[in-house]
Amino acid sequence: MKLAPANRIVLFCLLMMAGTIWDIWTKHVVFRDLGYPYGIAQPVAGEHEIFEPEHLVEGRSIDYLTAPPIGFQLTTSFNEGALWGIGQGYTWLFASLSFVAITGVVLWLFVFGAAESKWLTVALGFISAGTLGNLWDRLALHGCEINGRTMYAVRDFLDFQLGTYHWPIFNFADVFLVTGAIMLVIHSFFADMEERKSQHETEGNSVAADEAAPSSGSNEQGDDSSPDAEKLQTSA
Repeated sequence: MKLAPANRIVLFCLLMMAGTIWDIWTKHVVFRDLGYPYGIAQPVAGEHEIFEPEHLVEGRSIDYLTAPPIGFQLTTSFNEGALWGIGQGYTWLFASLSFVAITGVVLWLFVFGAAESKWLTVALGFISAGTLGNLWDRLALHGCEINGRTMYAVRDFLDFQLGTYHWPIFNFADVFLVTGAIMLVIHSFFADMEERKSQHETEGNSVAADEAAPSSGSNEQGDDSSPDAEKLQTSA
């Protein structure tokens, strides 16, 4: 086992902690101020000291961006599934997978040597931050309740509209997860290109060596015939 460089450990830990804290803090601020969520029978009232609510509706702010085709506002929502609402009702499953993911990231970085790459260190730092931020919510550490029911669910609030399409509400943990995943895809693409380039260079060197071998043999034959030629000339 090769020890990871100290600066990579520091970089990973800083990204993971900063991203996790930012995600949890923004959720706390938005949900406390706007209330939650829009459309339930007995909404929890917000403080309305930071964000202006939409027509005094709990859980929804006014439009902060109305530049067609893009619209943006804050809308509090509880998501009991995964990214973009996939797999509703399986919070326990996604919480378990989060523990597995964090364990896998740590092993990949610091046991199998991925931390030697700064790009991979940053990518996995983002993924870890997003995983921990949403895991905090799935374990209900946020303390949110609706009608006396503890919400083992992720808090989402970033609400975008693209033309007539209403993008699924998300949070900063989701942003970190997607950013890290995109970075992994990019790394995989360039790593594959480097591997192919290395393979072509190896094959080229092998072909060049094979072509050089016969010519060496020919030169040796030519050298062997020279003394015979000299002997014939001497005899003559």
